[in-house]
Amino acid sequence: MPISLALFDMDDVLVHYDRSARVAYLASLSNRSSDEVADAIWGSGLEAKADAGLIDSLAYLRETSDLLGCKVSLDDWLRARRESMSPNLEVLALAAEVSTTCTIAVLTNNPRLVADNIDYLCPPIADLFGKNVFASASFNAAKPSPETFLECIDSLGVVPSESLFIDDLEANVAGARSAGLLGHVFINHAALSEELRKHRLLSY
Repeated sequence: MPISLALFDMDDVLVHYDRSARVAYLASLSNRSSDEVADAIWGSGLEAKADAGLIDSLAYLRETSDLLGCKVSLDDWLRARRESMSPNLEVLALAAEVSTTCTIAVLTNNPRLVADNIDYLCPPIADLFGKNVFASASFNAAKPSPETFLECIDSLGVVPSESLFIDDLEANVAGARSAGLLGHVFINHAALSEELRKHRLLSY
């Protein structure tokens, strides 16, 4: 069956993600150590709650501020997130080529703030994917929950068997497969190119 949708993860697939840069920015803002920031954001479970849509954007920023002991505005949060992201131009070029043969979209484990502000965070992704950038929080579940994938592809009007999901984490790819999607664990550009050719999604 031909592929109708190529669904890409964002961090460490479409972008090179450096969490330490994000942590460093927030550490400077809050006058806390990097370890304290990491524990506040990830160790507390806040980031996981936001990814799963259990709290809205305002509550997320408020809890971030409370945990770091300083005001973290939307602009502060976006600057910190942007510091951690640099486009993977090789993979974006592949996605652009794939877009000539099927629909392309992004599904990332993140709060809504990421999808809502992708034009600032990573203009190349915004330019290529347009409105098809989805944060897991929008579906009230996070990868690898099968529900996340099913809600996402349903919003695009595509069935699981015609969808190919690409992610750097094996657990997330396993979740996609359990939902009926095809899956590819991203390792590098060359292996992804081979996978896309296998599905006749590249013209070369």
